[in-house]
Amino acid sequence: MEVGDRASRTRRVEPGDIALFTELTGDRNPLHYDEEAAARSRFGRLIVQGGVTSGLLNAVVAQDLPGPGSVFLHVDWSFRAPVHPGDELTAEVEVLELRKDKPLTTLRTTIVNQDGFVVLDGTALVWTEPV
Repeated sequence: MEVGDRASRTRRVEPGDIALFTELTGDRNPLHYDEEAAARSRFGRLIVQGGVTSGLLNAVVAQDLPGPGSVFLHVDWSFRAPVHPGDELTAEVEVLELRKDKPLTTLRTTIVNQDGFVVLDGTALVWTEPV
């Protein structure tokens, strides 16, 4: 692994993802379920929970870069735009810094939708344990 290395994953967000996240967390915000309430909101329609959106980064980090044995120690993410059911998201990480004395990696993290709009960006500090 070197500074500048990148990895990404793409996935379409389905309505069932909202239900699964609700089952896991108990997040029953009407903006995720009530079409009328969501239509009256600044979002204009249903939105996906932020945890569903950011969760795609978990897969990239744990499976691709840095890979198995990696866990987030700190994240600094800004949610830039809403994600709606049916959106196709691409999560990308880029290595910004590698510590030589510890298995720590600083990553740039970005998620864009099918139209190229950034819906999430920021950084993450990751610890990678050999497994």
